[in-house]
Amino acid sequence: MHLPFSLHGRAGEVSITVDATRDPGELGASPGALGLAHCQATVEYAGRGYSSMLGWIQLVRSTDNGSGGKEFEMDPLMFVGAVPHPFAFFGVAPTLFDAPARRSRADLDWLAHSFLCHLTEIDEEIRTVEAITGFSWGFGIAGGAATVEPARALQPADWNGHRKLLHAQHPGWRFRDGFPARP
Repeated sequence: MHLPFSLHGRAGEVSITVDATRDPGELGASPGALGLAHCQATVEYAGRGYSSMLGWIQLVRSTDNGSGGKEFEMDPLMFVGAVPHPFAFFGVAPTLFDAPARRSRADLDWLAHSFLCHLTEIDEEIRTVEAITGFSWGFGIAGGAATVEPARALQPADWNGHRKLLHAQHPGWRFRDGFPARP
């Protein structure tokens, strides 16, 4: 899947691959990722330097989380521990990669909402984040068999629906409405 975007008057595109994990070791994933979905989203953007500093925010809704799958939560990247910002990945045209794992093959629904974002305002007191584009992806387990949920483009309303959670988790940050105009 490809999602075009425009930022600062320059064109960009996110290329997304979602597939079943056949060899967790090859991906640096734990053995519990076998058969579950993994995702890689790469960014191509004509901006340079600081204008190409972007970040990925990922939220997950899973039937094995605290809400039993009713609510999205910030994606816990356990290998880095708690971070003081909302980004799973941040840098110059950063790549999002995730290969969730589960020890059990009990019935489960797992859905991620992944948003490419940029900082619109930075001062000593508060930082402002705007989502540029987003997509969902995930997997399900039923009767011990896993199925992959392919990538699907998200809309500004999807991002807006997460703003309350983002504000609660990161009160020193602002999260703007919607996406900027798409090309």
